[in-house]
Amino acid sequence: MPTAAHAQHADHSAHGTQTTAPDALTQEATAVLVAYREALVARDEAAMRALFRADSLVFENGKAEGSFAQYMEHHLGPELGEITEFTFSNPTVNVRMAGHVALGHETYRYRIALTDGRVIERDGVATSVLTHEDGVWKIVQYHSSSRAPRPN
Repeated sequence: MPTAAHAQHADHSAHGTQTTAPDALTQEATAVLVAYREALVARDEAAMRALFRADSLVFENGKAEGSFAQYMEHHLGPELGEITEFTFSNPTVNVRMAGHVALGHETYRYRIALTDGRVIERDGVATSVLTHEDGVWKIVQYHSSSRAPRPN
């Protein structure tokens, strides 16, 4: 037999009400993804680390990189030391709420100039899952991939 609590739970109309407006939550989560891109451009390791949960998972171009700390130590960190310039063009960031998490997807083109003179240009996409804890959004899962730009 349904209880009053069960009946209240069955009324899904209350799910749309939150203490923070959904648009504000979406904007805050979007700001985290933009901050990550800006930290990459600045090659600011501390700023990047602050955006990820300690138990995060990172995937890049078909490879499981482990947590962000592991990714930084074994992959991204060494690469940052070889980069003289990192720019993004035409970035898009889209975030939607799914319950208590934010789901992000991004598109962009990036250009990396390396200390050995090489220049790498790629078209990229990324998806991310963010959680909101203690009033702060953190990236809990991040997946990016890229390919050489195709002629128009």
